[in-house]
Amino acid sequence: MTAMPDLHLCRSASVLVVDDEPGMRQFLEKALGKHFGLVEAAGSIEQAEALRQRCHFDLMILDVKLPGRSGIEWHEALQDPNRHSDVIFMTAYAELDTAIQALRVGAADFILKPFRLEQMMNAVMRVLKRRQLARENFLLKREVRQFLEADNPMIGSSPSMQQLEGVLQRVAPTPSAVLIEGESGTGKDLVARALHQQSGRQGPYVPVNCGAIAPDLLEAELFGHTRGAFTGANKARDGLFSYASGGTLFLDEIGELPLAMQAKLLRALEEKAIRPVGSEQEVKVDVRILAATNRKLDEEVKAGRFREDLYFRLNVLTLTLPPLRERSEDIPQLAHYFSRKLSQELGLEAIPFSHDDLKAMEHYSWSGNIRELKNFIERCILLGRLPLEDLNEDRPATGAQAGAGYPSCWPLDEVEKTHILKVLEACDSNKSAAARQLGIARKTLDRKLAAWDRESSHSEGTQ
Repeated sequence: MTAMPDLHLCRSASVLVVDDEPGMRQFLEKALGKHFGLVEAAGSIEQAEALRQRCHFDLMILDVKLPGRSGIEWHEALQDPNRHSDVIFMTAYAELDTAIQALRVGAADFILKPFRLEQMMNAVMRVLKRRQLARENFLLKREVRQFLEADNPMIGSSPSMQQLEGVLQRVAPTPSAVLIEGESGTGKDLVARALHQQSGRQGPYVPVNCGAIAPDLLEAELFGHTRGAFTGANKARDGLFSYASGGTLFLDEIGELPLAMQAKLLRALEEKAIRPVGSEQEVKVDVRILAATNRKLDEEVKAGRFREDLYFRLNVLTLTLPPLRERSEDIPQLAHYFSRKLSQELGLEAIPFSHDDLKAMEHYSWSGNIRELKNFIERCILLGRLPLEDLNEDRPATGAQAGAGYPSCWPLDEVEKTHILKVLEACDSNKSAAARQLGIARKTLDRKLAAWDRESSHSEGTQ
């Protein structure tokens, strides 16, 4: 009895069968076609190469003995560094030299004819699982880092949180795009993770911060690139769309995308296919898109900074996360959670909160939202006390108000530096967002930060 294949791996994979026997081609094409997203067949290397030029194949099942050139001599495919395909060789001749040659040219498996369908399916699944494992290994460190950083839980029993939980349960299993809006620090990444975890999708969750990648590298990061596509591209590399195959791609800070990149992203979403930089081939992808921004994208569209068609494509459903000040009843639960978690991480005693302490936290505006609350609790644990002076509402609460409250004896340069660093912290070190809020050019911000770094290094060197 033939083992049941992993449907997720099969449906997202493409297979090319190359054999000069019509009966074998028809047999494999029919058997594999029941499970795989795309199956093509060819009777010679020339026909197969023509198909390969039009479409990328994840797997090739290739007969060794073919008219003209043998499968082992198909150098265009076996030595192509930009469009790698795993290869299963078939042969009716059990010769050791042939097997060695096949392994040398990179065979993923080797099957003797005649074979049972079960043998072929088992070989195919082994190859696809190894391919999937390689992708998962690539993402492992990124996944672990993102998981450790995303430590602000979706905690709270406020009406807004209960409503959000209900929407997530309804929307998560669907393939629809979701746009997540909200101020910085409100937990947009957590909502995206929850949507993926509840979706049932078997592929990985791949987050990418669009504002943290240089614009000229963003296309290659998302779509991948061929060898030699640009300076420094010494080998081909898959993009994050490919690594998220079968799973979810979370595009954080989507409002930071340059207009040219917005057009390419729109095309990828519409066609469900990507084109690696330097390649003329399109690669089909099965990815659910989630996007997040702290901007008002409808206003960005009116200002001409965001494409209207891409906005409509992403805005199938919008989830707007409330700021912490609008669900202050959740603050005690969050404070206790962070106190327990951070005290364990720091190896210090947790800080007990009195009723008055919690009320003071509830009445504070928390312009940095959950992220600011977490940082405040960490500061409490490090100091061994509750610094209530930090909750004084006379201190600057928002970027627009950050100039208020500075000592009158401070020189203007010191006020400017403190204000800029405070806005940068509120923007979670996103320089583009901070520059926009400050009303200055990104280059101006970079120049000032570099100058302050030099001053700091010089003062440390003279001590």
